[in-house]
Amino acid sequence: MKPEKLLARYRVDDPDRFRLSSFDPDDTGGLDLDKDEAKAMLAEDVKRLGDLQERLYAHDRWSFLIVLQAMDAAGKDGVIKHVTTGLNPQGCVVHPFKAPSPAELDHDFLWRVAMRLPERGHIGIFNRSHYEEVLVVRVHPEFLDRQKLPKIHKDIWKQRYKSIRGFERHLAANGTVVLKFFLHVSRAEQKRRFLDRLEQPSKRWKFSMGDIAERKLWDKYMEAYEDTIRATSRPEAPWYVVPADNKPFARLVVAKAMIQALEALDLKYPKVDPASLKEMEKVRKALLAEKG
Repeated sequence: MKPEKLLARYRVDDPDRFRLSSFDPDDTGGLDLDKDEAKAMLAEDVKRLGDLQERLYAHDRWSFLIVLQAMDAAGKDGVIKHVTTGLNPQGCVVHPFKAPSPAELDHDFLWRVAMRLPERGHIGIFNRSHYEEVLVVRVHPEFLDRQKLPKIHKDIWKQRYKSIRGFERHLAANGTVVLKFFLHVSRAEQKRRFLDRLEQPSKRWKFSMGDIAERKLWDKYMEAYEDTIRATSRPEAPWYVVPADNKPFARLVVAKAMIQALEALDLKYPKVDPASLKEMEKVRKALLAEKG
């Protein structure tokens, strides 16, 4: 399957008709790849991403923002680790968003992400994001009490969807490419991964009792994700619902979506003017004439 067709399978282009139940967490797009084949494909994509990142930096007109959202153990950290392997750390910043700090709670809910946006020529990756405010906070509305809002309206989630759409539209209009990925893991696979963490000493540090408490709210989270994706997937900032039961496949989807979006920018190295070229030629000849 061609990358364009594969990505179209997971990109939410018709949000009004979007239903999360239509996406299978175990889907692999018809690709029957073993681990070695998937690793080889990802290696090629990582190399291509490295080239495109260099062009993005040299072109200096666009910035690139990746948003990763998921339930616990869906593989966000693994996607970041494997997909960014070939990127220059100087031009790629990953920011994990934890619970808001007191200073962050003294600002509007978009402030803390606005402060972390990538500059032109750079790639930014949000491990969780402003979407926590319509996902976790929606499932736990008691968190709103900490936000010191003058008034909590009954349609606060619709208001926040509108704010997010406006925010992302503003980013797109000013040169920030926004891609959003929901790593869609099944409840059964999450259980398997939790058990794996408990059974392997090297992974126990990842386990939190809070993860089990959130797991009990699975249905509420799925409803929140469906409503959020439906309300905020737009051409200027699309959502991809990435099947995440198969980790190597999920990483491939994210990498290929990044490549597709970067290639669409037609990034070019800056041209050197004729006068500078003449000077460079003089320098080249001088260097060649040097002894030793």
